Amino acid sequence: MSASTMDPAEIAKFNALAAEWWNPNGPFGALHRLNPVRLQFIRDFALRHFGTKPARPLGGLSVLDLGCGGGLVTAPLARMGATATAVDAAPDAIGAAQAYAAQAGLDIAFQQTTAEALVEAGAQFDLVTALEIVEHVSDVNAFLNAAAALVKPGGAIILSTINRTPKARALAIVGAERILKWAPAGAHDYDKLVTPEEIRAGAPAIKWDEPVGVTYAPLGAGWTLTSDVSVNYLIAGVRPVSG
Repeated sequence: MSASTMDPAEIAKFNALAAEWWNPNGPFGALHRLNPVRLQFIRDFALRHFGTKPARPLGGLSVLDLGCGGGLVTAPLARMGATATAVDAAPDAIGAAQAYAAQAGLDIAFQQTTAEALVEAGAQFDLVTALEIVEHVSDVNAFLNAAAALVKPGGAIILSTINRTPKARALAIVGAERILKWAPAGAHDYDKLVTPEEIRAGAPAIKWDEPVGVTYAPLGAGWTLTSDVSVNYLIAGVRPVSG
């Protein structure tokens, strides 16, 4: 049995907030505002890599949402045509995601489990998403290695997280959590943030693209994709077909 990458303190933190996942003005409000940009990135990548149709960018694809939380990303993935599986280690978060999916009439397979348990079960998917989760696990390299193993040869993985830079500390932790109250206090530990270089090193089986920045522009412009990866970023990669 492989060691678990679950961090009990992180699970307890998100369990306590489970009822607030779908409240756009609650503690996860920043994720609601960030979601359109993340989904645009996933959609555009899928159209390029898988050659799918714009009306159903994930049509015909098996998609795993790792660390799904309350399902803020999983639900739109299903609406984009994915055969969606969503997993999280926090039982109350899974409960919130299941309740939303049932109310919305979405067919999503939810499991309270871990990436490494899925690997042991032999599961693989066309596309794996792991958004805002890698900074909350107990062992980043073990998590990334498991996530990569869950990608079918020729399939892809997309991650998003916060870079470990002084600018990220100032904006994403001090500014967003303590001043603007965009995220729950203590949501992020600076020492657990992960750089793009560490993503690459933790999953060398993946051929990674260059990271893409996600930047907040004030005065109503909101979140946009940019070349600045010093705070938030997305990174996609493909598992090569061997031989």
